[in-house]
Amino acid sequence: MDTPTPLPSLAVPETPERVLRFWRDAGYYYWFAKDDTFDRVFRDHFLGAHMAAGRRELDHWMDSADGCLALLILLDQFPRNAFHGCAHMYATDPLARFVARHMLERGFDKVHDHDMRSFCYLPFEHAEDMVDQDLSVALFKALGDPFYPYALKHRDVIERFGRFPHRNQELGRITTPAEQKFLDDGGFAG
Repeated sequence: MDTPTPLPSLAVPETPERVLRFWRDAGYYYWFAKDDTFDRVFRDHFLGAHMAAGRRELDHWMDSADGCLALLILLDQFPRNAFHGCAHMYATDPLARFVARHMLERGFDKVHDHDMRSFCYLPFEHAEDMVDQDLSVALFKALGDPFYPYALKHRDVIERFGRFPHRNQELGRITTPAEQKFLDDGGFAG
């Protein structure tokens, strides 16, 4: 993994361009690492925009490829950074999949470069649904490395359990003995 770059700074994140600039400037390390400082900066800058997106107040952003991608960052990535350990991590997942489907229908995903396009497809990878998982695998297979192996891992967990066992505690679900063994044995944890 590369050495992290300094955290980006942003004062007013009310446009798709500002959301995407922040996300691009953050880079690969911060996108996928668990980093409390980055999560705090991300949360401080974008909590209001995330909540507005969740209330469908930013649906007009769906008129453009950049707007859709910015919505996906706010609806799919932001909660995974900002709400560790609570159910809100997953609260806007259905809306993120709605926006992602809209992007695919409009061909907006094709506008974005390889790395940014991955965020168009992650809502399907995060779904606890085999149809969405199969779509994720197909999309990431076409996109290629380094994302495709992760899509397969996600689908395998859903195929085996019908859900992601590592989410059970946050979502108030009872963990089955098979799920607990999977987790205890170091099984995929998101």
